Amino acid sequence: MLPLGEARLGVSTFFASTLPHDVCGSNGLPLTPNSIRILGRFQVLQTLCHPRLCQYVDVVRGKHERLIVVAEHYDCSVESSLQQGVHHGVQEVLRVAQQVLEALEFLHSHGFVHAVLAPRNILITPSGDVKLAKFGLHHMTGGGADVDFPIGYPAYLAPEVVAQGVRHGVGNVGGITVYGVSPKSDLWGLGLVLLEMLAGRQIWKESSVVKTLTAILKLGKQTDISSSLLAQFCSNRKDISDDILQILRSCLVYSPIQRAMAKELLQSGVFEDVPSNFHPTYCPDFWSADGLRCANLELTTCPESVEDADLLAERSLDEVYHLWGLAGGDLERELVSHGIVCCKPAVCTLPNLVLEAGEVYGQARDRSWLLNDTTVTLSLSQLRTRLQDVPGEVFFPLLEEEEVSLEGTAMETARLPLVIRERDTEYQLFRLVLLRRLLQAYPYKCERLWKEARVDIPPLLRGHIWAALLGVKGDIHSRYEAIDKDTPIQTDRQIEVDVPRCHQYNELLSSPKGHTKFKHILKAWVVSHPQLVYWQGLDSLCAPFLFLNFNNEALAYACMSAFVPKYLHDFFLKDNSHVIQEYLMVFSQLIAFHDPELSNHLNHIKFIPDLYAIPWFLTMFTHVFPLHKIFHLWDTLLLGNHSFPLCVGVAILQQLRARLLASAFNDCILLFSDLPEVDIERCVRDSTSLFCCTPRSATFRQHACPPRSPQNSVRSPSYISGTYANSTEPESNGLVSGLCLFGGIYEKLCLFVTDVHPCCNTSCTTIPQGRDTVPINELKMEICPRIAAEELLELCEPARSRSEPSQGRRIRGARPRALVLDVRSADEYPSIPARLQPKTFCTSTSCFVIF
Repeated sequence: MLPLGEARLGVSTFFASTLPHDVCGSNGLPLTPNSIRILGRFQVLQTLCHPRLCQYVDVVRGKHERLIVVAEHYDCSVESSLQQGVHHGVQEVLRVAQQVLEALEFLHSHGFVHAVLAPRNILITPSGDVKLAKFGLHHMTGGGADVDFPIGYPAYLAPEVVAQGVRHGVGNVGGITVYGVSPKSDLWGLGLVLLEMLAGRQIWKESSVVKTLTAILKLGKQTDISSSLLAQFCSNRKDISDDILQILRSCLVYSPIQRAMAKELLQSGVFEDVPSNFHPTYCPDFWSADGLRCANLELTTCPESVEDADLLAERSLDEVYHLWGLAGGDLERELVSHGIVCCKPAVCTLPNLVLEAGEVYGQARDRSWLLNDTTVTLSLSQLRTRLQDVPGEVFFPLLEEEEVSLEGTAMETARLPLVIRERDTEYQLFRLVLLRRLLQAYPYKCERLWKEARVDIPPLLRGHIWAALLGVKGDIHSRYEAIDKDTPIQTDRQIEVDVPRCHQYNELLSSPKGHTKFKHILKAWVVSHPQLVYWQGLDSLCAPFLFLNFNNEALAYACMSAFVPKYLHDFFLKDNSHVIQEYLMVFSQLIAFHDPELSNHLNHIKFIPDLYAIPWFLTMFTHVFPLHKIFHLWDTLLLGNHSFPLCVGVAILQQLRARLLASAFNDCILLFSDLPEVDIERCVRDSTSLFCCTPRSATFRQHACPPRSPQNSVRSPSYISGTYANSTEPESNGLVSGLCLFGGIYEKLCLFVTDVHPCCNTSCTTIPQGRDTVPINELKMEICPRIAAEELLELCEPARSRSEPSQGRRIRGARPRALVLDVRSADEYPSIPARLQPKTFCTSTSCFVIF
C-alpha cells in the first residue's frame, strides 16, 4: 500500500440487509449472510492503487450485520469548499475535472463503477490534488443488492439510473438496450459537480428527493442540457471557457449512448493547457520477474534531523492502521464516541404491534439500518505517543549488519511469549520495518530472512515471508494465468462439494468470493500436477495460503505447490496407501522412541495412528486446529524439514498423555472425535525440542521428498541447523526415554536414552550412512525406529560444548546422552568378533556397555 504521507485514516459504517434464518441454499447449507458477501467483495478494493484514489485499508464485520470500513481520508473536499462559498476559477475547475477523469478512467478500465460520485466524495489533499473516496461502495454491496439503502445521491444520479433503478451495467429488455449504473453514469455525476463548482453552490440542495428526481427526468426535454443549466445557475459567470463547455456538453447528455467516456475526454485535447502532475503509483511486487523491482523505485529524501521528522508518515497505510490497533485503537469505540453508533436497550428496538402477516405498526423504522455517510477521522496521537521514544535508526535498519541491536523495552519484549510480542506496538514496528526491508531484498537476503523468521514472523507480513521460506520466486503470475482453469474436469464435482464445507467458521473463506478463489487454486493445482489426484483435505491445506494471499491467487497457488512436495511428497498419488502406511509406521516408532509407556499403552489397546493421525498429516493439522493456531504452528514448521510434522504429532499426544493413559479404546475414539483444546505455543515448543533430539535416521522415509540437484538447490537452513543453532536453544524436556533398534551388526541391540540435549537435525533427505531402506512389511514388525550406527556413537559420547558441537571440548562431569544395553544372551557372544567384544565400565553417573 501507499505510505501514510499527509493522509489520515477515516472510518465509515453501514448495515447489510438481513436474511431469514430458516432458509437454506441449494447446497443444503444456511444462506451466507450479506455482510460476509460484502467482506469477500471488499478485498479486491485493497489492490486498487492509484494516486487519484483513496486507498481502502480494511473492513471489519460487527454485530447485527454492521460493517466498518477503514480507508485513506482527507478533511477537505469539494463539498466543504462549496459550503464555505469558495470561488472556483476556470483553471481550478479544469484541473479538478482532469484529475477526476484520471481516477474514473482507471476505475472503469478495471471494471469498477463509482456510482456515488458527489462533491463530498471528491477529497482535496493538502497539496491541492484530488482523490476520490467511497468508490468501492457500489462494488462491495453487489450494486446495492446486499443493503437496504439505495446506492447514490439523488442530485447526482444519471437519468437512466433514475428511470431504471440501480440495475448494474447494460441490459436488454424487449430488444431495447437499457442502461442502469454504468461507467457513463459516473460522467453525468461529474458534469453536475463541475457545474456546481462554477455556480459556487449545490444546485438542488433545497429540493426534496421527489422534486430532484423529477427535475432530472425533465432535463430530457432540453436540447442542450449544459447550456440550460449554465443559464439557470451560472448566469453571472462570464469567464467560462470553451474547454469547460465542451466537457459539460460531453458529460451532461441525456442519452447514455451519446455520452462520452472518461478515456475519450482525457484524449480530446481539452486539457492540453492544464499542467498535469500525474505520476503512476509504483506498487512493488516481490514475486514478479518482469524487469527489476527497483526500476521505478523513488528514493525518499533523507531528513536533516531524524528526531524532527515524521517517520510514521513514511510507513504504509496498512502498517499504520495495524500499529494503531496495537496501541489501543478500537473502531467501534471511535464510532460510539462520535455518536455514529448509538446504544439503546433491546426492548426499545421492538415494534409495538406485529401482525401475523408480518406488518409492523407503532414504531418508526430505525434509521441506523441505513447508510451513515459520516466519515470519522481516527486520531493517531496515542500511537505517536507510544512511538515517541523509538529511536529513528529503527526505521532505517542496515541489512549488512548480521544482527540489529534492540534497546530498552524492545529487548525486554523479545524475551516474552509470542502472543505478547504480537500485541506490542514498539516491537511490532521494529519487526515490520526490518522484515519488510528483507523482503524487498529477497532472494538476495534469503539467509538473513530465514534467521529472522526463527525469532518470529509479523502477522502483517506472514503471507510474503512464508512464500520466501518456501522458495517461491520468478514470474508466478504468468505461470498461474497459463493454467487452464475453465475446461471442465472430473474433479470439479468433488471440489464443488468440499469447498463450502472448508473452514466455515472463517468469515473471509466462507464468502462466495472465497469459494470462487478456492476452486480456482485447487483446480489449477490438479491441472498442473497430472501425476497427482485430488484428495479430500487438499482444500484445508490450501486455506492458510488463500487467507494470507486472498488478493493474490497466483502467490497462494505457488506457495501450495511448493509446500506439498516438501512436506507431503507422493501423498496425493492415486494409490498413496504405501506412502501413508510408511509415514504412520515412522510416526508410531517415533512415539515409542520418545514415550515408550504411552506407546505400549496405545499398542495394547490397539489404538493405532491409522485411526486418528491420517487427517493430521494429510492436511498438516489444518483439519485439527483453527487458522490462528495454524499460523503459529506453520511459522515453525516451515523452518524445519519434512520430519518436523512427525514431531508435532508426538507433541500433541504428549499434551493428552494423562488422559490417553487412563483411557480404553472407546474412550480414545471419543477423545479424538472432539479433540480437546491444545496449547499451540507449548505444542510448538515441544515439537522443536523433540525435533532437536531425534536422530535423523529415526525419521528416515523412503518416500520423502528427494534432494534437489546441486545446481538448482537454494540454501534453506533448517530450524535447528548448525548455522543457527545458537540463537534459540529449545527447552529440554528433562528425562526422555525410549527403546530403539538400529541396523547393521547391532540390529538386536537396544538404545535407552537417559538424558537429552539438542543435537543437529539437518534438512537431509539422503539415506543416512548405516541406514538402509526397510520394506513396509518388515517395518510393521518393528516397534521402535532404526538408528544409524554413526548417530548411535554420537549419542554415546559425553556431551560437548553447545557452541561448537563438532569441535567443542567435553564438559567435565557431563553424562552421555545414551546408555547402550546388550540384551542378547551370553551364548551369542562368541559369534561377535574379538575386536567387538563388550567392555563394561562404570562412572559416577552412568554404566556403559561398549563395543
